Amino acid sequence: MRAAVLQEIGQEKLEVLDDVEAVGFGPGRVRIRVRATGLCHSDLSAMNGVLPQPAPFVPGHEGAGEVLEVGEGVTRVKPGDRVVVCWLPACGACPACRRGQTELCLAGFMNAGTPNFRRPGGDVFGFAGTGTFAEEVVVDAGCAVPIPDDVPFDIAALIGCGVTTGLGAALNTADVEAGSSVAVIGCGGVGISAIQGARLKGAAEIVAVDPVASRREAALRFGATRAVSPDELSGAKQEVTAGEGFDYVFEVVGRSATARTAYENTRRGGTLVVVGAGAMDDFLQLNMFELFFDEKRILPSMYGGGDVVASYERTIALWRAGRVDLEGLITHRVPLAEINEALDQMRTGTALRTCIEI
Repeated sequence: MRAAVLQEIGQEKLEVLDDVEAVGFGPGRVRIRVRATGLCHSDLSAMNGVLPQPAPFVPGHEGAGEVLEVGEGVTRVKPGDRVVVCWLPACGACPACRRGQTELCLAGFMNAGTPNFRRPGGDVFGFAGTGTFAEEVVVDAGCAVPIPDDVPFDIAALIGCGVTTGLGAALNTADVEAGSSVAVIGCGGVGISAIQGARLKGAAEIVAVDPVASRREAALRFGATRAVSPDELSGAKQEVTAGEGFDYVFEVVGRSATARTAYENTRRGGTLVVVGAGAMDDFLQLNMFELFFDEKRILPSMYGGGDVVASYERTIALWRAGRVDLEGLITHRVPLAEINEALDQMRTGTALRTCIEI
């Protein structure tokens, strides 16, 4: 079968190969024919080494498709079912799951160290234990979440990561208060989803911050009340909050520099929500006095900060009701053979989300 493979960490181009085999099928496992997958910035971060990932590997973790076969003991799905790929499944038994913090379950991360694919030259891993830049993937049954027949594969793919992460940051982690002021730093697919979440919660002012003009324009269509470049953020802070700072600031870039900017633009007693996935050697510096004196809440948000499957269901309900726009997030579509074009679209900021049709 065909799959896009990164041979070594640090390479900028993927190789689309036709000699890749999905492996690992057996009891408790599901084989999925991938129909659509989104390109998430985390895929780029894994390719360039910001996020740890063994190589060679097949990127992609935001996918949807149909079940081809199920292993012994799998009862949740059957062949022919439409599913979204969940890269962080909950085991239901660990301490985090028992506390109701299923997004912190580590079971999914354990899959990342087991090869998902094989080539004549040896084993190939799947990013985040999945690897959806492939025609087929074999995953644990918990990674295959059934979806209704009326949800298109491209929409389902977005729900598999970016939309769930961004909406959840506003709805679950921050629990944005109606009438509040919000700033979102980084307005790709995840940031735009955070903007939609803040709008759903009734935020009065939502300021989108991004260096790319097309993303700022898009943010206004999705619910931002104004959109500014990073250099214009201080002016927006003065105009919207009289210089006090925003009630909520979402950092959706994953860098200490933007997290520091987000902290400085959060009002005293306000909330900074860290959504972006950054590097282990990139440290955010705060002094002990400001932590004490400003009483700002710093809330990391992992995969939307809530029960993932429940978040999928909520997003589908909101999409059906016309309360969130998911179709509009897909600004580009490419076949798997042109995956490197999709990478360029993300690197330049010309795409909110590119759908790779497989």
